[in-house]
Amino acid sequence: MDRRGYFLVALAACLWGTLGLFFRILHDSFQLSSLTIAFLRAGIAAALLCTVLALTRREMLRISRRAVAFYLVYGFVGVAAFYFLYVQAVVQTSVTTGVVLLYTAPAFVTLIAWRVWRESLTPRKLGALALAFAGCALVARAYDPAQLRLNWLGLAFGLGAGFTYALYTVFTKFVLARHSLWTALAYALLFGAVFLAPLQNGERLARVATQPLAWALLLGLAVGPTLGSLTLYNAGLRLVPASNASLVATLEPVVGSALAFLVLGERLEGLQLVGGVMVIGGAILVNSQQ
Repeated sequence: MDRRGYFLVALAACLWGTLGLFFRILHDSFQLSSLTIAFLRAGIAAALLCTVLALTRREMLRISRRAVAFYLVYGFVGVAAFYFLYVQAVVQTSVTTGVVLLYTAPAFVTLIAWRVWRESLTPRKLGALALAFAGCALVARAYDPAQLRLNWLGLAFGLGAGFTYALYTVFTKFVLARHSLWTALAYALLFGAVFLAPLQNGERLARVATQPLAWALLLGLAVGPTLGSLTLYNAGLRLVPASNASLVATLEPVVGSALAFLVLGERLEGLQLVGGVMVIGGAILVNSQQ
């Protein structure tokens, strides 16, 4: 067993687990909207990655004209839509709820593979789907109709984040057969930022420009859980099997929930905790058979 690989993957998961905290602080303390956070996250990360590639591996920035149309869709779904929906899920619910709902993504990938590639739904997959969506209902407090009515929009954003993340995963598997990981990420971030740019409020962006701490947080968001985590995860994948890495990566919601409790004082009810365990269990069940 290569402990270095597992350590790198675990470190990547820990960085991903900080996303909700970044979102919450930028929204609550600096009044940044979900659209602005998503745009600046993608834009800053794209600028950094494209600059590094231009200086060190310029050939990675070369793509065919035919590939541009694909990357437009990839950037819209995998960055613009996913980044916005994930931030909005955290803002509308909580860091813990948002990150747990994101982990419905493996269930959505299973459903997409079943419908698009006609992959069979084995008893194991069906069990994983049942665990994930039943757990999702508990996290959303479906057992309390009054709370569910108040929180249905947050639930929709969380499931939307899980679904777009699943699509991003499917797109990534397709694109990596043709381009490098860094080429794919650079253009996904770039086109994602392009789609989000027209939706920005000029006054709000100008206000952010005068707040150094906000920019420090945005830079940390771009360097840490956006680019750094993927660098670490990719390095870990070279040392451990992909199925094992995906299981270790389920540390993300655990870390996210722990940080939300320690820093923001967020708490889940008993049944919500059970639901969170069920969602993560569903993800593990799907990933463990890969």
